[in-house]
Amino acid sequence: MGKIVDEIADSSGIEVIIESDKTAPRCPHGPTLLFEKTSNGAGKGRRFYACSACRDRKDCHFFQWEHEKISEARMLAREEQNHSKMPLFTHKEYCSRFREFVSLPLEQRRFCVDCQLLILPGEWANHTKHKTLSDDITVQRLRRPSQLLCPLENKKCNAQYLFADRSCHFLLDMLSGLGYHKILCVGTPRLHELIKLRNMEGKSHTMKSLLLDIDYRYGQFYGQDEFCHYNMFNHHFFDEEEAVVFFQDFLCEEGAAKVVMVADPPFGGLVKPLASSFFKISMTWKKLQNNESDAAEMPIIWIFPYFFESRILECFPSFSMLDYQVDYDNHPLYKHGKTGRKQSPVRLFTNLSPKEIILPEDEGYRFCCVCERYVSAGNKHCPKCDTCPSKDGREWRHCDECARCVKPSWHHCSSCAHCALPDHPCGQSQIGCYNCGSQNHKLRACPKKHNKRRMQVRGGCGAQGLSKHIASKSTAKSKRKRTVT
Repeated sequence: MGKIVDEIADSSGIEVIIESDKTAPRCPHGPTLLFEKTSNGAGKGRRFYACSACRDRKDCHFFQWEHEKISEARMLAREEQNHSKMPLFTHKEYCSRFREFVSLPLEQRRFCVDCQLLILPGEWANHTKHKTLSDDITVQRLRRPSQLLCPLENKKCNAQYLFADRSCHFLLDMLSGLGYHKILCVGTPRLHELIKLRNMEGKSHTMKSLLLDIDYRYGQFYGQDEFCHYNMFNHHFFDEEEAVVFFQDFLCEEGAAKVVMVADPPFGGLVKPLASSFFKISMTWKKLQNNESDAAEMPIIWIFPYFFESRILECFPSFSMLDYQVDYDNHPLYKHGKTGRKQSPVRLFTNLSPKEIILPEDEGYRFCCVCERYVSAGNKHCPKCDTCPSKDGREWRHCDECARCVKPSWHHCSSCAHCALPDHPCGQSQIGCYNCGSQNHKLRACPKKHNKRRMQVRGGCGAQGLSKHIASKSTAKSKRKRTVT
């Protein structure tokens, strides 16, 4: 992938540097990422390491300047901290516990809600003060762990919003129709769960799936050939070599067992680290197929909000965005049936051929013969742009002055010579931000534009926590200097 620099959509001036760095220090979430603090985009700033998965230091307090010398005592304390954050049991131990648990009579099965743990009779005494769920822990319920476990709700770390069954069934029917029988589920526990349920029902072609997820709780319910504890922001397998073996075995295609990856990252996650991890997965797949063609790519579906389209296409030029709206069971807004701006902004980005992906007509999708793909009901083909231009499900309109289609709420401003919202800061220099007029950032980095959106989407991995920490570090350093003098 080479060296990649990704500017966080924030006014803090922090960039993440993605490069081959095997010496990066580790936090409880695996190898850290290298960041750079800049000042209004001018020149190089000081670099530092921070957690790849958590951008708020309340969730992971790791911080280290690049080339900073770390004492042995601090290294030992860090290793102890990392070890303390590990799961209570290894994956093998979880599997052994699960077999023992399902062999128990129904009345002896206990699930501790506080610990999010299946507990055995000999452990009941340790959970007497905890909230336990002990009624009706049937095998059927154990087959749907995403409904038994409490979703993680920390918006700045690993918030979990789970696919609605509608979206899961669509994805599986579509992939099965295209001949894919092995699904690599990256951060999609609900999809992995439904694959196993459908296999048991025997109503469709049997599929195999492997779940890669940072939520180690799923290790209680799935074997080592079904689940790997994995961080998609740094391509880190927590079980190291053992998990990598199962991962590579799954990617091997034999006969008609075609593999496709479906990834649903936290929406606030940085695009470039995710793209780097997905690229590494694709390269591993390619090497295992012994395919010498440079044009061959691993089939991928990346599920992300439509307003990240330009960043995703920058990383994967072969991708295209489909109009299908993905909805979630436990998200207050991203649900099927909403209209206007309340519609789900989550889309499918894929290197699969768009004309081969049939979107459900009973939900209003139709086939555009000119674009050769299915589009949403409100996405009308523009003969001047020669495309179906809408990104958000609403019908866009063509602006002759701008020579392109724009959102229906935008109007052409003769002073600014471009379309914008009616209340935009008119007459501001185009060098800065069209939204608020600031000369210190561009539109995509405008905090006024993104703050409200971040409250609605999951996993807000912005740089605010890091920026505050850098400021506090500088303040503390100044105080120490004043004390010495």
